[in-house]
Amino acid sequence: MSDSPTVLITGCSSGIGLAAALEMKTRGWSVWATARKPEDMQRLREQGFNALELDVADPESIGQAVSDLREATDGKLKALVNNAGFGQPGALEDLSRDQMRYQFEVNVFGLQDLTNQLLPDLMKNGDARIVHISSVVGRVALPFLGIYSASKFAVEAMADAQRVELDGTGVHVSLVEPGPIVTKFSVNAVDQGTELLQGTETRFRDLYTEGLDQRKNAGGTKPFALPPEAVAKKIAHALTSNRPRCRYKVTFPAYLGAVLSRVAPDSLIDAILTRELRKRKK
Repeated sequence: MSDSPTVLITGCSSGIGLAAALEMKTRGWSVWATARKPEDMQRLREQGFNALELDVADPESIGQAVSDLREATDGKLKALVNNAGFGQPGALEDLSRDQMRYQFEVNVFGLQDLTNQLLPDLMKNGDARIVHISSVVGRVALPFLGIYSASKFAVEAMADAQRVELDGTGVHVSLVEPGPIVTKFSVNAVDQGTELLQGTETRFRDLYTEGLDQRKNAGGTKPFALPPEAVAKKIAHALTSNRPRCRYKVTFPAYLGAVLSRVAPDSLIDAILTRELRKRKK
């Protein structure tokens, strides 16, 4: 077995997860990269990763992945990067209970279930790291991303709590708040939004249609957006630094959101977001 430190990174089919896997592989780490689809797992193997099938919304899949990883590595796990997740668009009034539940199953419950199951290995090895990929909307909630924002607020709260709970164990918890990143996230959001439109009678139909068209025509570009490699650098710092930070912000909107959440009154934030919404309605 290799003496290289071992990291498990979830959601590595593309975007931030794949960039983080490549970054840590370049740094000499033994990378276990997860994906749900067989074709994605095959591509990961071809790139030299240990591919692991994992659907974080499925407790049985989590249990099997933990068992397979533990057997393959003899429990010698140095770090966990919880990247797998998605964003469910839509006004809260338009979301079904099942849609809201699934958002939390993936972004919150699955993330924490996997973390808890791997904690014995991390604590046994000492000086271990847990990194959760959060979002600027885990600081400032956005309209039409309310349930996604709620899931990221939950991740932030859990990380803050568990960071203190793990005091003295040698396990440090960090949050990475990317902001806009050029990935397939927007494409997946379009798919989710299209599905929402097909099954919902909503007073926001025109706004949804316009927003979906804008995302489709954006060509993957976003204001202030950075490539996923920028996030991977922050993840690498959290995994390798002698003094990892509690939070890492990546883009300008992430820094701005952090400032607004600390110093701006709720009424000001509401006024800014309401003004933007009214512009879109015209």
